[in-house]
Amino acid sequence: MTRLLASVASLEELALAAKGGADILDVKDPRAGALGAWPLDGIVHAVETARHSLIHAPLSATVGDLPMEPAAVTRRVAETWACGVDYVKIGLFPSGDPAGCVAALATEARRDARIVAVLFADLWSDPGTLLPDIAKAGFAGAMLDTAGKSSGGLLRHKTKDELARFLAQARGYGLLTGLAGSLRLDDIPALLPLAPDYLGFRTALCAGAERGGALDPAALAAVRNAVPRQPLTG
Repeated sequence: MTRLLASVASLEELALAAKGGADILDVKDPRAGALGAWPLDGIVHAVETARHSLIHAPLSATVGDLPMEPAAVTRRVAETWACGVDYVKIGLFPSGDPAGCVAALATEARRDARIVAVLFADLWSDPGTLLPDIAKAGFAGAMLDTAGKSSGGLLRHKTKDELARFLAQARGYGLLTGLAGSLRLDDIPALLPLAPDYLGFRTALCAGAERGGALDPAALAAVRNAVPRQPLTG
């Protein structure tokens, strides 16, 4: 079943998204790029706040829009994982050495870091190209997003058939799957049948659909109602 990932830019938004029923809380600074990162001490504070507030939704954290230099990427992923989050998201850009970064991160994956690769639908003509390497390196998941937030949402850059093919490839490698990229409320009916493990939102959760604005409880509720909740287990 598809889960709802909400990107949050502050501790206040973290609490709001948790209260609003987000399944995954994604710590991200939307003003600092596609995968803008919080400071490391801020991520630690978010983890501590979630723990003390008895928030049970997993936390993911982005590492920023990094150049594809294996040593720098590995260092930042290791530092972010050490903050105590449940997942670390690393954007893979076509320039530089993305394959080298993936291979270098195998060391962190062997240390039990749960790493999610983010591939950009508006930058990669065939984002599935790196999936064999991502799986071989021991990543936890792979998702499609968009790098240019002003150039239209995910469905402007990839057809539903292309998205379905990417998801099928990723699932075939045993990876968690996700779709994001300026998704709107009315994109949800088209994407749910593709059955990604999660759909990621920021813009659609904000007042006036302004990505850099504050989370709006009414907008969050509308998206939450459109993405069926997971049944309780246990």
